[in-house]
Amino acid sequence: MQEKYHSPSHCKYPTQYHIIRCPKFRFSVLKGNVEDALKQILQKNCNDYNYHIETLEVMPDHIHIFVDVPQTVAPYDVARTLKSISAIELFKAYPQLKKFYAGYGTLWSGEYFVSTAERLSEAAVIKYI
Repeated sequence: MQEKYHSPSHCKYPTQYHIIRCPKFRFSVLKGNVEDALKQILQKNCNDYNYHIETLEVMPDHIHIFVDVPQTVAPYDVARTLKSISAIELFKAYPQLKKFYAGYGTLWSGEYFVSTAERLSEAAVIKYI
C-alpha cells in the first residue's frame, strides 16, 4: 500500500478507517448482482464525498471497507453516509430486497465496527524521537 498523506496548509496526516457493516439480522443478501451494485454505489458515494476507497470486500452477510477521508470527517459520519445512501440506492435498484426488509424498515444493522489504521508502530515513533 502506498504511503499517502493529506497536506493542508500546516500539517500532514493520514485519516483512514476500517469499517465493517452488516445487513439487518446478518442475512446473506449481499451476493450476485446486489454485491456488484453495492460496490458501484459505494465507489460513487465515496467519490462524491471526497473519500478514497483503499480496499472494499463484500461478503454475503457483511462488508469491509478501508477508506481514506479528510481530517474534518468523523468516523460516525463516514459510516452513516455510506449506510444511508447505499440502502436507498439498493432498495431502488432491487425492489425484492426492499420487500424482503419491509417489516424491518432498514437494510443495515444499527451497529457497526470502525477502527483507525496505524501507520507507525510505537517502536518506530520512539526511534524517530
